[in-house]
Amino acid sequence: MKKNCVIAFSSLMLSCALYAQNKRMNVVFIMADDLGLNDTGYTGSDFYETPNIDKLSEEGMVFTNAYSSAANSAPSRACFMSGMYTPRHGIFTVSPPDRGDRTKRKLIPIPNVEDLRKDIPTMGELFKRKGYRCGHVGKWHLGDDEDGTGPLSRGFDVNVAGGRAGTPYSYYYPYCNNKGMCHIGLEKGKQGEYLTDRLTDEAVAFIKESAHGEKPFFLYLAHHAVHTPITAPQSIVDKYEKKVKGKYHTNSVYAAMVETLDNSVGKICGIIDSLGISDNTIIIFNSDNGGSEPITNNYTVRGGKGMPYEGGNRVPLIVKWPNVAKAGKISDCPVNNIDFFSTFQMYLEGKIGDKLDGVDIYPLLSNEKSSIERDLFWHFPAYLESYTDNGKGFRAKPYTSVRSGKWKLIYYYENENTELFDLDKDPLEEHDLSCVNEEMVSILKKKIFSWIERVNAPVPTKLNPYYEGD
Repeated sequence: MKKNCVIAFSSLMLSCALYAQNKRMNVVFIMADDLGLNDTGYTGSDFYETPNIDKLSEEGMVFTNAYSSAANSAPSRACFMSGMYTPRHGIFTVSPPDRGDRTKRKLIPIPNVEDLRKDIPTMGELFKRKGYRCGHVGKWHLGDDEDGTGPLSRGFDVNVAGGRAGTPYSYYYPYCNNKGMCHIGLEKGKQGEYLTDRLTDEAVAFIKESAHGEKPFFLYLAHHAVHTPITAPQSIVDKYEKKVKGKYHTNSVYAAMVETLDNSVGKICGIIDSLGISDNTIIIFNSDNGGSEPITNNYTVRGGKGMPYEGGNRVPLIVKWPNVAKAGKISDCPVNNIDFFSTFQMYLEGKIGDKLDGVDIYPLLSNEKSSIERDLFWHFPAYLESYTDNGKGFRAKPYTSVRSGKWKLIYYYENENTELFDLDKDPLEEHDLSCVNEEMVSILKKKIFSWIERVNAPVPTKLNPYYEGD
């Protein structure tokens, strides 16, 4: 991790603002769902194949310490779309907040908001305000257009498939579940058509329609892949069934899902190149949270989706920003998906809103040797049941955590216990240093409590009357 965490922002911010005045770039943001830190070739998978994502990593800047702002989908996407931490919008988890065995929950969790409130500005509205044509394709998970909380109500001109659904109704056409609920905009199709491929085709159509118009465009392609249910075209599955399994990655169906996602990235990059707009188009590839264990293995970090450990919210991130980010460069500065709103607001308007929690990462893109000094926080005042024991155990109990430099502290509300890790020496978070470094525990607890007060974060304090102990 870089130690030089001080940067002269004034000149860099000015250059960013001046750049925005001269040229408004198209922006394509590709969001994977539940893609783990090591689920791509460039991040070290020993089984999955991602040649197109790997190629993008060679053409853009790779961030090795990229985080989602929450360890599961809805809150992470709300943070990304708003540029705000979870306490600002109240989406803490995928509803409800009291998941798992109620007799094992010591506290009553904080109520959860399901939709992104209408009074909270979105990234779609930011781009729309600056004259962009805005398209949403895929998973929204923050509301529905029928009640004014879907993409069409939040700045997007086009919405394909975006509604409340967190899990796809079906990965195959017709894209409906057994209750008759269907993804909007996908009513027509071919029997057996695969959702990842179809969303890619819709995104390609949007790019073609927008490429040479009077307006620049912003495309948010939010795939359902590689979220459950784990299913993929059999021809691709067969390929991985014949392949020698890796030491850590072994699931052939999941590997096939990853490949369909990779094919999507290849098609998106390919159409941008073929239309001659690659020099004027920013392409970003990211995941909404860490990989779902045990479906995949986040073997270089601890835990997975939903957990307070690095495997819950460490994610792949590639930013290809022509004439700004040097191809193939790497930044190990910690960044968060809340930073994108701040970055693009600075790029488009030369300022960052007072209520935004992210920072402008343009200086990191324009100078890979630079870094940013700040603390990162995660707030989860809820319960999330375990994958493996029918809800009797928990992936997460109420906590707030902070990363400050190399140090990470997790503070648990049930018993006021802490876990302290030195991420430089212990990336797998195997050695809790709370008892041997009480001074650092005290420092980081003060940072957490100060942040809680600053963002008005609700914390659970009421005892659960059904609690029977662990």
